[in-house]
Amino acid sequence: MSAGRFPTEKTIVTAFYYALTVLIWGTTWIAIHNQLGIVPIEASVVYRFALAGAVMFLGLLAMDKLRAIPTRQQPWVVLQALCLFSCNFICFYIATGYVPSGVVSVVFSAATIFNLINAFLFHGRRPSGRILAGAGLGVLGIACLFRDTLSAAALDPGTAKGLALALLGTWFFSAGNLVSARNQRHGLQLATVNAWAMLYGAGIVTAFALLRGVPFAFDTSALYVGSLLYLAIPGSVIAFTTYLTVVHRLGPERAAYMTVLFPVVALSISVVYEGYRITPLAGLGLAFVLLGNVFVLTKPRFRASA
Repeated sequence: MSAGRFPTEKTIVTAFYYALTVLIWGTTWIAIHNQLGIVPIEASVVYRFALAGAVMFLGLLAMDKLRAIPTRQQPWVVLQALCLFSCNFICFYIATGYVPSGVVSVVFSAATIFNLINAFLFHGRRPSGRILAGAGLGVLGIACLFRDTLSAAALDPGTAKGLALALLGTWFFSAGNLVSARNQRHGLQLATVNAWAMLYGAGIVTAFALLRGVPFAFDTSALYVGSLLYLAIPGSVIAFTTYLTVVHRLGPERAAYMTVLFPVVALSISVVYEGYRITPLAGLGLAFVLLGNVFVLTKPRFRASA
């Protein structure tokens, strides 16, 4: 067997980042649920990214890895903040006030489709048939998993508004993938950009909250503080770094398939801790998701002719 058939160290690390991101973001729903209460959603988002950005800054300073960002590149960092650390979250959280979170999960899984479209529109990259097939199977699988939630959603103006906001939030997330990939191609250090962008994002959401008259309350309970720490450190500092590294290495089209896997992890936890029962349709949906993952992340091997 030739040495070329063995996975390289970079491939192994990328696979680890992929799995770690799916695991973390597939469990953040627990922390988000624990934050709902006396603290307004906008305030919780501000606390999350202000804390995450500060932790990243202090960590980079301590390791002497904080790099300067040229002034001409700062608008791109602000754009990344708008797409990944503010506007998308505002859309998603407001959307959950109109439609169930399961519906939002289904819509968010379409990020893999949005990334394919945006990569074609902005970079002229035509997706391969395998990636198209994998993305389609993934979204179909998520729809099967959340069939009951989707069918229970009433078709009224509120639902339409919630779906529109979820789609807009997904588009922002997708655009943020491309902006981050662009920033890395221009030599900007990922961790430094994320640190700045998270703080910018906290500032943007703060301005949005102030315009809406949202009070900045705080909950000192262990449950709220623990959830905030989980969302800020693993959920933001670690997961956004690993996810955007995968975006840079695999491309936005393939990396976005992780958004299909997040709700699968969440449902798996629900099976263990909440007694969720997998129906035959849900089992078929899970099979579609896993098959789609194979299509997206593997490349066909052709046997050389004799």
